[in-house]
Amino acid sequence: MHTTPAIWFPTIKTNTGTDVFTKRLVKGLNARGIKAEITWLPLRAEYAPWTVSAPKAPDWATAVHVNTWLHPRFIPSHLPLVATLHHAIHHPDARSYKGWLRAAYHKHWIAPIERRIMKRANKVIAVSQFVADSARQTLIDVPIQVIHNGVNNEVFKPGQSVRNSATPYRLLFVGSWMARKGVDLLTPIMRELGDEFELHYTGGHAAEKDKAQMPPNMIDLGRLQGDAEVADAMHNADALLFPSRSEGHPLVAIEAMACGLPAVATHISPLAEVIDHGETGLLCELNDVDAFVAALKNLSKNRQLHDAMCRVAPYRMQERFSENEMIKKYLHVYRDITSPALGCRT
Repeated sequence: MHTTPAIWFPTIKTNTGTDVFTKRLVKGLNARGIKAEITWLPLRAEYAPWTVSAPKAPDWATAVHVNTWLHPRFIPSHLPLVATLHHAIHHPDARSYKGWLRAAYHKHWIAPIERRIMKRANKVIAVSQFVADSARQTLIDVPIQVIHNGVNNEVFKPGQSVRNSATPYRLLFVGSWMARKGVDLLTPIMRELGDEFELHYTGGHAAEKDKAQMPPNMIDLGRLQGDAEVADAMHNADALLFPSRSEGHPLVAIEAMACGLPAVATHISPLAEVIDHGETGLLCELNDVDAFVAALKNLSKNRQLHDAMCRVAPYRMQERFSENEMIKKYLHVYRDITSPALGCRT
């Protein structure tokens, strides 16, 4: 007998891209007539789960969907489970930007949780091929399906930009203010670029400690609230600057390119999965300030290249990273794991 899936999302609120993913997926499911609901857990549920009461699964739920970092105590045993891998923090290349404490936390606390969740799940999803490959190598070798995070093409689309060549070439950085995102590279890059460039960045309170070193061509946007504000910032920029050292699936880069911005980013596997070098953006070697400076100067002076990327990028993103396609793929997963023939793995 066919049953319409109804999905419960017990989710730790982290104020990161994983929150955005969950909210977008739930909203998209609801818009398609699928009952889906988030139960938000406090951040301490990640590192001190025994201090947080485990919420009861709603009676209407036919499946539960979690981030692989969620402690098993919050997951009901009687429902089929979908677990999404968002990061590749255990990859050897990630060690270079971690302190010993964070590295130990990931190795001795997060990794065992992820292994338990992946072993328990009826379906494990990774947000990129890189994340899937890394998980098999560093966590546990189980079947993993790749479903790329998608963007809403009704929001993230080319806008009516008022930018012109007479103003400084405006760069945009959107992301959490942390070493993993390469924020320490922004100041030396902008200092080298000088007055012909300006960078608008989402720093807010976290960036205060670094502002004394910043040149005047760096402008703090604070935290952007919601997709509309992010899209508006992208419509008022010339290019995305994204020197990230590690990504699961670079949704910000996809959103920027969907808005018609070339992306100048680090040449790491997740970014190379979405940016076609020389066609929708430019990829630079990891931590290479000079390479970023040269790429940005080239892009600003070569208007033919810049304009070609602005035209091509939105079409590529719509073809490959549509939110509608992402939701359709997750719906197929939910229907598959809630079919009576499958049963529930415990």
